Order: sequence, then C-alpha cells, then structure tokens
Amino acid sequence: MSMEGKNAIVTGAGKGIGRAIALRLAAEGADLCLVSRTKSDLDRLAGEITKMGRKAIALEGDVSRERDVRSIVEKVRREFRGIDILINNAGLGYFSPVTEMKTEQFDEMWGVNMRGVFLFSREVLPDMIKRQSGDIVNISSLAGRNAFIGGAGYASTKWGLIGFSRSLMLEVREKNIRIITVCPGSVDTSFGDHGSQQIKSKGRIPSAEDIATIVAHALNMPRHVMVSEIDVRPTNPKS
Repeated sequence: MSMEGKNAIVTGAGKGIGRAIALRLAAEGADLCLVSRTKSDLDRLAGEITKMGRKAIALEGDVSRERDVRSIVEKVRREFRGIDILINNAGLGYFSPVTEMKTEQFDEMWGVNMRGVFLFSREVLPDMIKRQSGDIVNISSLAGRNAFIGGAGYASTKWGLIGFSRSLMLEVREKNIRIITVCPGSVDTSFGDHGSQQIKSKGRIPSAEDIATIVAHALNMPRHVMVSEIDVRPTNPKS
C-alpha cells in the first residue's frame, strides 16, 4: 500500500468528495483524521475505515473557526506521530444573483471555502517544514476559472483559492512540500446542481470516487514530482 504509515486530515469528510477521498486514502494504507460539522456522518465513516484495518478519529468542528482548527490539529498531533497529508475539501455554495444574495451567505462561503483552507494550512505547515516533507491538497472547482450567472459569491472563493494555492506552492516547494489544487467541474454528489441535474441523472459526469482516484494518483507521484493543478472534466458529456 503506497500510503502505508502516513497520516492524513480530511476536512468535509462526512459526505461526497471528502468521504470518497478518506476511503481511498485508507485503502492506500493511510490513517485518517476525519473532520466535519456533522459528527454522525464522521462516526459512520470512521467505523468503515476501522473495518479496513486503518486508524480513524472523528472530530467535529467548523473549519472557519480558528479555535476549532487549532484544537483539531493538536488532537491529531497527540494521536498520530505527525501530519503527512492535509486534504482541504470542506466547502459550500450559495447560488443567486448578487442583488439577492444575503451577506451571511457570502460571509459563510468565504469563511469555509477560503478561511478554513488558510487556517488548516497554517496550522499543519510548521510540522511539515520541520520534517521537510508533506502534501496539501486543496479541492477547488472549475468555478475558480469560469464565470457563470448566480455564481459570483461561490466562484470568487474558488478563484481566491487557486490564487492562494499558487502562492503557497511557491513559498514551500523548496521545503519538499507539495501543494496540489484539484478543480472539478460538476460531480455526481448532492452538492449544488447549477443546471447539471440532467447530466447527473445520466451518469455523464465524474463521481466522487473519480475525484478520489485523481487525488490518490497525484499524491502517489514520486516525491520530486508535483502536479500543482488538475482540471477535471467528463470526456464527452453530450454523448
């Protein structure tokens, strides 16, 4: 197993892409810290991972709260020997014209989609820098490259995440730390449809498991190789 002996934190692990990534990393041999705001989802997932023979701890928390993030990372340091992999997957989206968007919705998206990535990355990096090794995977979106009606709030967080990731990559690459940004388009999960329900119903777009496979392949690259950004699209969505 290629990730045998490695420890990973996965945020937003209770459902969708985060859940699929956690299961894939466990199958590859990693031990997991699972983070979400819904403890019941995490407990079920932790049970599945434990049955696979891997260690899993489920920690409820809000990635946008500095106190929660620090507490989670401290608990992981106590449970595991260190943090080898951070998957910043937690995210949410509200979709409406700017004139109809509520301030609290805009702020919540920025808090989870961007502030959470910043907080977790800042907390785990000192240990990675000390060991001169580590991987941070940020799950962005093709909405971070493309504009669409009703997406001003959400897309702005994902554009920001790509800019954050590119800058962070330049800061830490010489310390043998890889920053990998994955940008899926529509994925067959319960996350917002944006008019793609017809495509989803016909199975023409990537699944959460597809995204997990891509993440695993990127992490399994030789240590001296980094795929810094990956765009994920279906091969023929109109077929």
